[in-house]
Amino acid sequence: MFAKLDEIETSYLDLEKQLSDPEIFNDQERYRKVTKSHSELGDIVRAYREYKEVSGNLADNKELLRDKDPDIREMAQAEIPDLEERLEKLSEELKLLLLPKDPLDEKNIILEIRAGTGGEEAALFAADLFRMYSRYAEEKRWKVELMEHHETGTGGFKEVIVNISGDRVYSHLKYESGTHRVQRVPATESQGRIHTSAVTVAILPEAEEVDMDIKPDEIRVDVYRSSGPGGQSVNTTDSAIRLTHLPTGLVVTCQDEKSQHKNKAKALKVLRSRLLQLEQEKAKAVQDANRRSQVGTGDRSERIRTYNFPQGRVSDHRINLTLYKLEQVMEGDLDDFVDALSAHYQAEALKSQAEG
Repeated sequence: MFAKLDEIETSYLDLEKQLSDPEIFNDQERYRKVTKSHSELGDIVRAYREYKEVSGNLADNKELLRDKDPDIREMAQAEIPDLEERLEKLSEELKLLLLPKDPLDEKNIILEIRAGTGGEEAALFAADLFRMYSRYAEEKRWKVELMEHHETGTGGFKEVIVNISGDRVYSHLKYESGTHRVQRVPATESQGRIHTSAVTVAILPEAEEVDMDIKPDEIRVDVYRSSGPGGQSVNTTDSAIRLTHLPTGLVVTCQDEKSQHKNKAKALKVLRSRLLQLEQEKAKAVQDANRRSQVGTGDRSERIRTYNFPQGRVSDHRINLTLYKLEQVMEGDLDDFVDALSAHYQAEALKSQAEG
């Protein structure tokens, strides 16, 4: 590990040297790349330098244990436990910082929410989850753009697809993919019985054209008239778009815009992101073929979380975390889950790295 850290510090110093050269400002593309690399290495170098400083202080204190002066020996002995504890924490921090970065963490996302089992109650909960994620995005100062939605007559959603853009959106929400289960008494339930419904959530990293190139002859484009709840026409022009990706059979529709061109652009963005996810799943399947399966992969077919309204609790089944703050969670207070999931999967990555 320390040989790797020495290499990183050397690279960091070289980047600092480049940034101190006034000539670099004449090449803005190079300047951006060097600045980005310098920033990415900054946390590792800071922690490593602190580690070396604490390690040096610890060695000095252990040396002072042989001093003739008993007061100096006592003072040195008193400081050693704190220095050893700090060194251990810095060592763990460095291991985390050296984990391979997820190249998708910086990306925006396509969020897809679909009602599952439970009929109208599932559709209403899909709307609740849409509101929850929208509130969370608002707190993070992210932008939420509605791309496609299918409402029910009571204000629920059979399906809603949004684009969320901002700072490291995917890194925050990537573990939200899966089946979200709700237990509550529906408004239409006269006997007060608790019903269980389910909604699926998919978090797709937004794919750019450079990430996923789609050839025109691979897509069939169908144009039709937009319709609203109950099938009534909401547009007098054929502006709704249906894209079919012929090699995979993936179908994407978009009718939220009055412009056919805008609907097609949105549908292409969703299609690229779904195709990118397919490629990631294929690569992961190959990577995991000879590896022990792990609990809590974030696969969308898993039941990942339960929202129990009568008890006011939310439970994440992957990390056995239960919080009795359902009302706050539904208002977008997700950081406790986001942080705990991130820490869990970092620990899993460290464990896998050690075993490997």
